[in-house]
Amino acid sequence: MSEKLANDVKTSQTKVALMSLAALFVMLAISVVVALLSSLGMPTQLGLTVPMWALIIALAIQWLGFVHAYFYQTEHYYDLVGAIANITVISFTLSFAEHRDLRALLLAVLIILWALRLGSFLFVRILNDGGDGRFDDIKTNFFRFLLTWTLQGVWVFFIQLCAILAISAQNTQPLDGFAIVGGILWLLGMTIETVADWQKRRFRSQPQNKDQFINTGLWARSRHPNYFGEIVLWIGVAVVAWPVLSAWMYLGLLSPCFVIFLLSRVSGIPLLEARADRRWEGNADYLHYKNTTPVLIPKLR
Repeated sequence: MSEKLANDVKTSQTKVALMSLAALFVMLAISVVVALLSSLGMPTQLGLTVPMWALIIALAIQWLGFVHAYFYQTEHYYDLVGAIANITVISFTLSFAEHRDLRALLLAVLIILWALRLGSFLFVRILNDGGDGRFDDIKTNFFRFLLTWTLQGVWVFFIQLCAILAISAQNTQPLDGFAIVGGILWLLGMTIETVADWQKRRFRSQPQNKDQFINTGLWARSRHPNYFGEIVLWIGVAVVAWPVLSAWMYLGLLSPCFVIFLLSRVSGIPLLEARADRRWEGNADYLHYKNTTPVLIPKLR
């Protein structure tokens, strides 16, 4: 029986590895195709367009982080490396821009401010918490862990794609209503995300709330207000970039779509909802909260 169990475990691990590899190659293939198509007609730098360099840089930083993380079996630096990749990619893009106009500078500043805030917050949180439960079953499996780090590299590329293309565009437009509306949306999203993170951190720091779920503040209006803020701010970035996009560059609008898809269908809400359901299964208060509170878009009353 023990030998059969060992064989079953080995077979299961092999299937997981093959599925992870398949997913990794599919993600890389899609990313390369989008980078090539969106940059058609762009001048090259050292043989490649800026979007292609952005993808390579994002992945290279993530894979370097993975080597350290897998060797030491830690996820402590996952979000910090993601922030470093975001700042590096947008800084590289701006440095190679032919026209560093106010729109390009605005886009770079918005992304750097977001990366600094979120990256530092998540890094401090994971140090205080001692780990991230989402990685418990992942970090021991080489290919699943590699897939996770690769996904973050693809995430860095796609969420910035709209800004990368706008900054690299040959035509320029003075700051206009799009920049104002986009800036307001970014500020609104950034504020919601920051306040939601602060409220949850403060809630968890209070001893009487141990093993409880938060249902106060913004969390009384949405079960994931921080993700709602994240989505809104990236829509704002896309609005700022819109006037200088053209032809295949409209693929940059995949940026906010990718954020929405990733947070609502892949690594954000589904994982957290599943963990919460297991943790508070049978809790009447939690069931009431879940049944009366929207999962993402906050209720006004």
